[in-house]
Amino acid sequence: MGKTLVIQPVSRIEGHAKVTIQLNDAGDVDDARVNVIELRGFEKFCVGKPVEEMPRITTRICGVCPWSHHLASAKANDAVFGVEPAPAGVKLRRLCNSIAYMEEHILHFYILGGPDFVMGPSTEYPTRNVIGIVGAVPEVARQVVKVRHMCAKMLETIAGKSIHPDAAVPGGFSKPLQKEERDALLPMAQECLELAKFSIKFAKENIFPKYLDAVKTIGTITSGFLGTVAADGALDLYEGKLRMMYSDGSYEDFATPDYADFIGEHVEDWTYLKFPYAKKRGPFMLEDNAPSLYRVNTLARINVADYIPTPLAQKELEEFRANFGRPAQLTLLYHWARLIELLYNAEMAVQLLNDPEITSRETRVKVTPRAARGVGVVEAPRGTLIHDYTTDENGLLTHVNLIVATCQNNSAINLSVRQAAKTLIKGGQYDQGTLNMVEMAIRAYDPCLSCATHKLDGSIPIKLDIVGPDGKLLDTLTNS
Repeated sequence: MGKTLVIQPVSRIEGHAKVTIQLNDAGDVDDARVNVIELRGFEKFCVGKPVEEMPRITTRICGVCPWSHHLASAKANDAVFGVEPAPAGVKLRRLCNSIAYMEEHILHFYILGGPDFVMGPSTEYPTRNVIGIVGAVPEVARQVVKVRHMCAKMLETIAGKSIHPDAAVPGGFSKPLQKEERDALLPMAQECLELAKFSIKFAKENIFPKYLDAVKTIGTITSGFLGTVAADGALDLYEGKLRMMYSDGSYEDFATPDYADFIGEHVEDWTYLKFPYAKKRGPFMLEDNAPSLYRVNTLARINVADYIPTPLAQKELEEFRANFGRPAQLTLLYHWARLIELLYNAEMAVQLLNDPEITSRETRVKVTPRAARGVGVVEAPRGTLIHDYTTDENGLLTHVNLIVATCQNNSAINLSVRQAAKTLIKGGQYDQGTLNMVEMAIRAYDPCLSCATHKLDGSIPIKLDIVGPDGKLLDTLTNS
């Protein structure tokens, strides 16, 4: 008889999900799905709000990556008001973005993804976590905690607070950076750079060679990729054109306001996440190597970029491409790409703090409400993030659309989990280590489900079970 395996909750990710694996009569995997079991409604309840409130409101989508929503929203505001933000304001936004990236990538590599590699994927669950990391590599763990705290203090110095920021405003940045603040931040940024250099060296010597077989087998799929590049094709996490690279390495570049010509959105009734797809390459298909399948996030960005404009990260990119080609497809390589980006952002933070304009007093320009549409795009740590706003003549929102990074990886996450489950589970044989390796296919993408489950318009079915104190099901309510 067939059997259904349920992994719930999926651990060491941001948000709540479960994996449902359907075994056939032979005990092999017929299908596997990632069911996202949380729901939020930002697109709907932001309508009617003054557009200038959005950079503050949308940080509440996620406390883990608020800066990405903050900056995408501020950029959408710039477009709505039709202004070019002050140059110093842009540099302060870029600086905050790089610091937030460092905080995020350190968190994922060492604390969320790291236990699978430092202790091993089959280590018992009570040890395979941050406590296990502290026990296994205490000196490294101590430095990780120190630098993450330091990143938060840097953001607090620049913007007033590190979580739920409100410093990026339409037309620029709310306050200038004082010279004495810059001088205090520089040694902190340098220490972040030292951890970034250590991290990629540590991983290349102690982790990636040991798990190369796992990298080649767990969650492997073939897809296209989407990311932001500068005018000359360089990696750029804040500004630029979007590049849709297909699985054969060919690509199309397009301006951010034109995203709807290239990205479609599909809905299934078994998850609260939408399924974006590359609409110019055909209809949505939840199949490996489907023409319309694409991925975002770290691996996507270093695939689509022609080069990285900082020397240490560029050297690492060259080594990476010599080993894995372009585009690299192996899913667990997201971890390696994450460390390359960590190094890039550390270099950028030092570079920006040494820029004389970073302490300019002119950080914002005046804005005036008008009826308009504005699209703001940034590369969040988890991938391309799009905020699309339309306002009336009073500057009140009439339409909001958010395409979040994890949504764009939704198809790939499901396909990677399916591939991992089919590869690892044969003849009904599995253990907790096997199921954790299925979870590893999800963690590679560093999904943020709180960010992704934002749509609420009545089109997605909701099921509510009412259970009595004895555990007996009393009633089930649905909206379908």
